[in-house]
Amino acid sequence: MTTAMPEPSAPRPAAGARLVLVTGPSGAGRSTAINALEDLGFEAIDNMPLSLTDRLLDGRPHDRPLALGIDARNRDFSTDAMVHTVDRLMAAPDINVELLYLDAQPGVLERRYSETRRRHPLAPDGMPAYGIAQEIDHLVPIRARANILIDTSDMNPHDLRAEIGQWFDMKGTEGLTLSVQSFSYKRGLPRGVDMVFDMRFLRNPHWEPSLRQRDGRDEEVARYIAEDPRFEAVFAQIETLTLTLLPAYRAEGKTHFAIAFGCTGGQHRSVAVAEKLSRALVQKGWRVSTRHRELERRATLNAGPDRGFAP
Repeated sequence: MTTAMPEPSAPRPAAGARLVLVTGPSGAGRSTAINALEDLGFEAIDNMPLSLTDRLLDGRPHDRPLALGIDARNRDFSTDAMVHTVDRLMAAPDINVELLYLDAQPGVLERRYSETRRRHPLAPDGMPAYGIAQEIDHLVPIRARANILIDTSDMNPHDLRAEIGQWFDMKGTEGLTLSVQSFSYKRGLPRGVDMVFDMRFLRNPHWEPSLRQRDGRDEEVARYIAEDPRFEAVFAQIETLTLTLLPAYRAEGKTHFAIAFGCTGGQHRSVAVAEKLSRALVQKGWRVSTRHRELERRATLNAGPDRGFAP
C-alpha cells in the first residue's frame, strides 16, 4: 500500500518521542511488523516514500510513537537517500529513532516468492532470486545501521508479532529491553547480538543417552550441565558482568541489548545457560525476551510446510 500525500498538519513525534523506521528485503515480514506496531499503539505508515519523510515530521507534534515502513522497492528509494535520512534522524536531539531491520536468508525469501507466485519488482521479467540478491545488496549499508535486527527465516507471522511485542511493548516499563538467545555454532552466530558467550567447554548432555533427545529447558539436563565443576564460577562471572554493564548501557540511552550463548548443537548447554541468565535478570527487574534459535527451527520444520510471509 502506498501512502497518500500527508496534509501540512501531519503529526510529528513530540520531543523525545519514539520513531521506529522499519525496513528490510521484501518477504522478510515488514508489513507484519508494521501491523504489529500499530496494534501496540504506534501510528503506523507503511511504504513511506523517502521524499515525504521530512514533510511528515515537520508537522504538528503528536504524543503517539510513530512507525514508518520503508520499502526498498519504492520508486523514489535510493541507498544514499535512505542512509542520509537515517543518519540525520538519528542525530536529531529531539527524536528517539530506532531502525528495525527485518532480515531472512535469500533461500527463504526465494521460497516465499515461489509459494505466492509473485514477481519480484526488481526482476519483473526474471527469476525472483536475481531481484532478491539486488535488493539485499542495496540494503547492506542500511542493515549495518540497524538498532534491532530480527531474522525471520525460521519465523511465521505469529512468531514475528510476538517478537515485536517483546521488543516494542513498553507499557509499564522504562529503559533497556533485553534479548537472551541460544544458538548452534554449526549454523553461525546470530545476527544483531551485542555480547556472545561460548558454552562448548561445559560437559555435554549429548553424550548421555538418557538426555540426548531432551533440551536445556529440561530440569535434568540443566542439572547435569550445572554439575560441571566449572559451571558455577563461570556463570557467576557472566551474571556479574551483565548486571554491571546493563545500567551503563541504559544510561547511554541504549534501548535494546542482545546476549547470545552458543554451543555445538544449540540444544543443551547454550539453552540451559540462556534460561538461567534470563531468570536471574527477570528477578533483578529487567525486561527479558528469551529465544532458542535451533529449537525454534526444529519446531518449524516439524510443523510441516513453511508458513512464511507473503512478499
